[in-house]
Amino acid sequence: MEKLDQPTYEQAPTYFYRSFVKRTVDILGSSLLLILLFPTIILFSVILLIFSGRPLFYNQLRAGLHEQPFIIWKFRTMQAEDIESSSHKYEWKDEVPQDFEFTTPQTLTITKLGKIYRKYSIDEIPQLWNVLKGDMSIVGPRPEMIEITNYYSATQKKRLQVKPGITGYAQVNGRSAITHGEKIAYDLYYINHCSFLLDVKIILHTVYIVIIGKGAW
Repeated sequence: MEKLDQPTYEQAPTYFYRSFVKRTVDILGSSLLLILLFPTIILFSVILLIFSGRPLFYNQLRAGLHEQPFIIWKFRTMQAEDIESSSHKYEWKDEVPQDFEFTTPQTLTITKLGKIYRKYSIDEIPQLWNVLKGDMSIVGPRPEMIEITNYYSATQKKRLQVKPGITGYAQVNGRSAITHGEKIAYDLYYINHCSFLLDVKIILHTVYIVIIGKGAW
Protein backbone atom coordinates (compact mmCIF):
# COMPACT_ATOMS: atom_id res chain seq x y z
CA MET A 1 0.00 0.00 0.00
CA GLU A 2 1.13 3.55 -0.66
CA LYS A 3 1.56 6.10 2.08
CA LEU A 4 -1.19 8.58 2.71
CA ASP A 5 -0.84 12.18 1.56
CA GLN A 6 2.19 14.11 2.78
CA PRO A 7 1.60 16.66 5.58
CA THR A 8 0.64 20.25 4.89
CA TYR A 9 -0.81 22.80 7.29
CA GLU A 10 -4.37 24.08 6.94
CA GLN A 11 -7.14 25.23 9.24
CA ALA A 12 -8.23 23.12 12.21
CA PRO A 13 -11.12 20.62 11.93
CA THR A 14 -14.58 21.38 13.22
CA TYR A 15 -15.10 21.36 16.97
CA PHE A 16 -18.22 19.23 16.58
CA TYR A 17 -16.43 16.22 15.13
CA ARG A 18 -13.54 16.27 17.59
CA SER A 19 -15.63 16.87 20.69
CA PHE A 20 -18.78 14.84 20.05
CA VAL A 21 -18.71 12.47 17.07
CA LYS A 22 -15.16 11.26 17.68
CA ARG A 23 -15.81 10.56 21.37
CA THR A 24 -19.02 8.70 20.53
CA VAL A 25 -17.16 6.53 18.01
CA ASP A 26 -14.40 5.92 20.58
CA ILE A 27 -16.86 4.72 23.23
CA LEU A 28 -18.78 2.46 20.86
CA GLY A 29 -15.65 1.20 19.11
CA SER A 30 -13.59 0.45 22.23
CA SER A 31 -16.56 -1.21 23.97
CA LEU A 32 -17.25 -3.46 20.98
CA LEU A 33 -13.59 -4.35 20.50
CA LEU A 34 -13.10 -5.15 24.19
CA ILE A 35 -16.07 -7.52 24.02
CA LEU A 36 -15.02 -9.15 20.75
CA LEU A 37 -11.35 -9.40 21.72
CA PHE A 38 -11.97 -10.57 25.30
CA PRO A 39 -11.19 -14.26 24.50
CA THR A 40 -8.06 -13.15 22.64
CA ILE A 41 -6.99 -10.92 25.54
CA ILE A 42 -7.33 -13.88 27.89
CA LEU A 43 -5.31 -16.05 25.47
CA PHE A 44 -2.52 -13.51 25.13
CA SER A 45 -2.48 -13.09 28.93
CA VAL A 46 -2.17 -16.85 29.51
CA ILE A 47 0.62 -17.14 26.92
CA LEU A 48 2.44 -14.24 28.57
CA LEU A 49 2.02 -15.80 32.01
CA ILE A 50 3.37 -19.17 30.86
CA PHE A 51 6.37 -17.93 28.89
CA SER A 52 7.25 -14.67 30.64
CA GLY A 53 5.63 -14.77 34.09
CA ARG A 54 4.22 -11.83 36.00
CA PRO A 55 3.35 -9.01 35.86
CA LEU A 56 1.17 -9.33 32.77
CA PHE A 57 0.74 -5.61 32.26
CA TYR A 58 3.05 -2.62 32.14
CA ASN A 59 1.92 0.93 32.84
CA GLN A 60 3.65 4.23 32.31
CA LEU A 61 2.84 7.91 32.71
CA ARG A 62 2.24 9.64 29.36
CA ALA A 63 1.24 13.14 28.24
CA GLY A 64 -2.39 13.36 27.17
CA LEU A 65 -4.69 16.09 25.89
CA HIS A 66 -3.31 19.55 26.74
CA GLU A 67 -0.33 17.92 28.53
CA GLN A 68 -2.53 16.27 31.15
CA PRO A 69 -0.72 13.13 32.39
CA PHE A 70 -2.42 9.74 32.36
CA ILE A 71 -1.40 6.12 32.88
CA ILE A 72 -1.15 4.07 29.68
CA TRP A 73 -1.56 0.28 29.80
CA LYS A 74 0.25 -2.34 27.73
CA PHE A 75 1.05 -6.03 27.85
CA ARG A 76 4.53 -6.33 29.37
CA THR A 77 7.17 -6.99 26.71
CA MET A 78 10.36 -6.44 28.72
CA GLN A 79 12.01 -8.50 31.42
CA ALA A 80 10.15 -8.06 34.72
CA GLU A 81 13.32 -7.00 36.55
CA ASP A 82 13.84 -4.15 34.05
CA ILE A 83 10.54 -2.43 34.76
CA GLU A 84 11.78 -0.32 37.65
CA SER A 85 14.64 1.05 35.52
CA SER A 86 12.59 1.61 32.39
CA SER A 87 12.54 5.42 32.57
CA HIS A 88 14.20 7.42 29.79
CA LYS A 89 16.45 10.41 30.45
CA TYR A 90 17.01 13.20 27.94
CA GLU A 91 18.84 16.53 28.02
CA TRP A 92 18.06 18.94 25.19
CA LYS A 93 18.42 22.71 25.18
CA ASP A 94 15.58 24.28 23.21
CA GLU A 95 13.38 21.51 21.83
CA VAL A 96 13.32 17.85 20.89
CA PRO A 97 15.74 17.59 17.93
CA GLN A 98 14.12 17.11 14.52
CA ASP A 99 16.37 14.13 13.77
CA PHE A 100 15.71 12.39 17.10
CA GLU A 101 14.67 8.75 16.69
CA PHE A 102 13.23 6.88 19.65
CA THR A 103 14.95 3.60 20.47
CA THR A 104 14.64 1.16 23.34
CA PRO A 105 17.46 1.80 25.87
CA GLN A 106 20.21 -0.82 25.89
CA THR A 107 19.58 -1.31 29.62
CA LEU A 108 16.18 -2.85 28.82
CA THR A 109 15.80 -6.43 27.62
CA ILE A 110 12.81 -7.21 25.41
CA THR A 111 11.66 -10.82 25.81
CA LYS A 112 11.35 -13.13 22.80
CA LEU A 113 7.58 -13.15 23.25
CA GLY A 114 7.66 -9.38 23.77
CA LYS A 115 9.28 -8.90 20.36
CA ILE A 116 6.38 -10.74 18.75
CA TYR A 117 3.82 -8.75 20.75
CA ARG A 118 5.49 -5.49 19.71
CA LYS A 119 5.88 -6.45 16.05
CA TYR A 120 2.15 -7.11 15.67
CA SER A 121 1.05 -4.43 18.21
CA ILE A 122 -0.48 -7.04 20.49
CA ASP A 123 1.00 -5.16 23.45
CA GLU A 124 -1.19 -2.15 22.57
CA ILE A 125 -4.53 -3.97 22.95
CA PRO A 126 -4.99 -3.00 26.66
CA GLN A 127 -5.09 0.64 25.54
CA LEU A 128 -8.69 0.05 24.46
CA TRP A 129 -9.39 0.53 28.17
CA ASN A 130 -7.65 3.92 28.00
CA VAL A 131 -9.93 4.82 25.08
CA LEU A 132 -13.06 3.76 26.94
CA LYS A 133 -11.98 5.81 29.98
CA GLY A 134 -11.45 8.87 27.82
CA ASP A 135 -7.67 9.18 28.22
CA MET A 136 -7.11 8.28 24.59
CA SER A 137 -8.85 8.02 21.24
CA ILE A 138 -8.72 5.17 18.74
CA VAL A 139 -7.02 7.53 16.27
CA GLY A 140 -4.71 10.38 17.23
CA PRO A 141 -1.04 11.21 17.80
CA ARG A 142 0.69 8.45 19.74
CA PRO A 143 0.95 9.32 23.47
CA GLU A 144 4.42 10.64 24.21
CA MET A 145 6.47 10.11 27.34
CA ILE A 146 6.52 13.12 29.66
CA GLU A 147 10.33 12.92 29.70
CA ILE A 148 10.14 13.97 26.04
CA THR A 149 7.19 16.40 26.07
CA ASN A 150 8.96 18.41 28.80
CA TYR A 151 11.30 19.56 26.02
CA TYR A 152 8.63 20.33 23.42
CA SER A 153 8.78 23.67 21.61
CA ALA A 154 5.59 25.69 21.05
CA THR A 155 5.16 24.06 17.64
CA GLN A 156 5.76 20.56 18.95
CA LYS A 157 3.21 21.11 21.73
CA LYS A 158 0.50 21.58 19.11
CA ARG A 159 0.33 17.79 18.71
CA LEU A 160 -1.12 17.72 22.24
CA GLN A 161 -4.21 19.67 21.14
CA VAL A 162 -6.10 16.40 20.54
CA LYS A 163 -6.30 13.18 22.52
CA PRO A 164 -3.51 10.71 21.84
CA GLY A 165 -4.49 7.60 19.92
CA ILE A 166 -3.80 3.88 19.71
CA THR A 167 -2.93 4.51 16.07
CA GLY A 168 -2.36 7.70 14.15
CA TYR A 169 -1.28 9.39 10.95
CA ALA A 170 2.40 9.18 11.87
CA GLN A 171 1.97 5.50 12.72
CA VAL A 172 0.72 4.60 9.25
CA ASN A 173 3.47 6.68 7.64
CA GLY A 174 6.44 5.01 9.26
CA ARG A 175 5.50 3.79 12.73
CA SER A 176 8.78 3.86 14.72
CA ALA A 177 10.96 4.18 11.63
CA ILE A 178 10.61 7.97 11.24
CA THR A 179 12.33 10.91 12.90
CA HIS A 180 10.71 13.09 15.55
CA GLY A 181 10.47 15.97 13.07
CA GLU A 182 8.58 13.79 10.61
CA LYS A 183 6.30 12.53 13.38
CA ILE A 184 5.43 16.10 14.43
CA ALA A 185 4.68 17.05 10.81
CA TYR A 186 2.35 14.08 10.33
CA ASP A 187 0.62 14.69 13.66
CA LEU A 188 0.02 18.37 12.87
CA TYR A 189 -1.36 17.36 9.48
CA TYR A 190 -3.80 15.06 11.26
CA ILE A 191 -4.88 17.78 13.70
CA ASN A 192 -5.54 20.19 10.83
CA HIS A 193 -7.44 17.63 8.72
CA CYS A 194 -9.14 15.49 11.36
CA SER A 195 -12.31 13.91 9.95
CA PHE A 196 -14.29 10.70 10.07
CA LEU A 197 -13.06 9.70 6.60
CA LEU A 198 -9.41 10.29 7.51
CA ASP A 199 -9.84 8.27 10.72
CA VAL A 200 -11.31 5.36 8.72
CA LYS A 201 -8.40 5.50 6.26
CA ILE A 202 -5.89 5.46 9.12
CA ILE A 203 -7.60 2.50 10.82
CA LEU A 204 -7.68 0.48 7.57
CA HIS A 205 -4.04 1.34 6.88
CA THR A 206 -3.15 0.34 10.44
CA VAL A 207 -4.68 -3.11 9.99
CA TYR A 208 -2.47 -3.64 6.94
CA ILE A 209 0.69 -2.46 8.70
CA VAL A 210 0.02 -4.59 11.79
CA ILE A 211 -0.54 -7.70 9.66
CA ILE A 212 2.83 -7.31 7.93
CA GLY A 213 4.53 -6.17 11.16
CA LYS A 214 6.19 -3.18 9.51
CA GLY A 215 8.10 -0.47 11.39
CA ALA A 216 7.87 -1.87 14.94
CA TRP A 217 10.67 -1.62 17.47
